[in-house]
Amino acid sequence: MSGTVDVLVEGGRANPGPPIGPVLGPTPVDVQAVVSKINEVTAAYDGTQVPVKIVYEDDGSFELEVGSPPTAALIKKELGIEKGSGYAKRSFVANISVEQIKKIAIQKLPGLLSYDVKNAAKEIAGTCVALGITIDGKNPRDFKEKVDSGAYDDILSE
Repeated sequence: MSGTVDVLVEGGRANPGPPIGPVLGPTPVDVQAVVSKINEVTAAYDGTQVPVKIVYEDDGSFELEVGSPPTAALIKKELGIEKGSGYAKRSFVANISVEQIKKIAIQKLPGLLSYDVKNAAKEIAGTCVALGITIDGKNPRDFKEKVDSGAYDDILSE
């Protein structure tokens, strides 16, 4: 009866209710132990939705695989905003610094297709385009060109 369960939980605030409890209830796993472990390993993502994979065995043992929150969620949390612009190409709702982009890029790097922070930062900038967020007061599309030209090499070096 081993199996895998994928859930999306709020970092540091999981509880034995839905979605975890009903899915793990029929299994031999101690639901409260799973919830405690999830809260322990997701505490750094407090308040942000985090994907978690729970792999359990017949004897009640389990392992957790914690994914990285969606890029948009990390950007919104970093900037303290609720949502992006409804008109991303015309209306901007916030501004993010290159240092903040780097911070998010480092967090997301293991789950991205990029092989370094510089390229990961360009992927993060793509999400800024969709959310209507400027980077250092400029259109995020301009940021990508500047990264390619080496303008931010001093900041985005690993």
